[in-house]
Amino acid sequence: MRVLFAGTPEVAVPSLDRLAAEPGIELVGVLTRPDAPIGRKRVLTPSPVASRAAELGLPVVKAARITAEVTEQLAALRPEAAAIVAYGGLVPPAALAVPAYGWVNLHFSLLPAWRGAAPVQHAVIHGDDVMGASTFRLEEGLDTGPIFGTLALTPAADATAGELLGELAVSGASLLARTLGGIADGSAAPQPQTGEPTYAPKLSLEDGRLDWEQPAVAIHRRARGVTPEPGAWTTLGGERFKLEPPRLRSDVTGLPAGELSWDGKTLLVGTATHALELVRVQPAGKKMMAAADWARGAATAEGMRFA
Repeated sequence: MRVLFAGTPEVAVPSLDRLAAEPGIELVGVLTRPDAPIGRKRVLTPSPVASRAAELGLPVVKAARITAEVTEQLAALRPEAAAIVAYGGLVPPAALAVPAYGWVNLHFSLLPAWRGAAPVQHAVIHGDDVMGASTFRLEEGLDTGPIFGTLALTPAADATAGELLGELAVSGASLLARTLGGIADGSAAPQPQTGEPTYAPKLSLEDGRLDWEQPAVAIHRRARGVTPEPGAWTTLGGERFKLEPPRLRSDVTGLPAGELSWDGKTLLVGTATHALELVRVQPAGKKMMAAADWARGAATAEGMRFA
């Protein structure tokens, strides 16, 4: 079966690799977002999918929007089906109609839970006990199409959104390959989504700000859910203070919310319930470092307060 692949970030690369190696699938081209400025020097850089597609020798179409002209380019590739993983843009009706077997979307949630751009991040922030991925037929609605297949995982208690996305990217690639195989041999039977949907909009920088007046568990979840992007942060002395997810310390209570406690070995911060232990921090203008190293250098860490 002739398949077009659409995707942009690193999380889509395992699916591209899996389909490129899959017997019975011929990748006819790749659709991805245009090169973007990266790093402090803002160097225009191809997306991870574009770079991998070039290594595989596949034709690449770069587009921020799927216009009529882009749709013609895709149609010229004569795909019978299209696979899409985190492309980052809407697929209009004219493009949806190009492949006879339609578009199959690999989405990193158990639909209809967490429709939208940041499903794993929101699942972590909300403390979901089970997460997963779904393949579904792409429609005009936001992640509303009938489901071909799913997979589930139980997240580790301290797993970050980035770690879980990496895990789901690999297992999801196998699910996507199986789904396309089922479409090719006629065994795929998509079923309508059932249940009340929840939504997962893209996270902003403000979503990474930690509120120390919340319970420790809620802060811990948010810090893990926004790692690595947009990143967890607070303020200290009016300046942004970034941090990696802290550890839960249910054995330490009574520390006021946001207040730091340093005993020469361990740096703790108070919450509405029990304390959290800071592991790695990044003060304004400095690199990420061990929290203990920062506390030793700060000299007055004891009694400081996050805001």
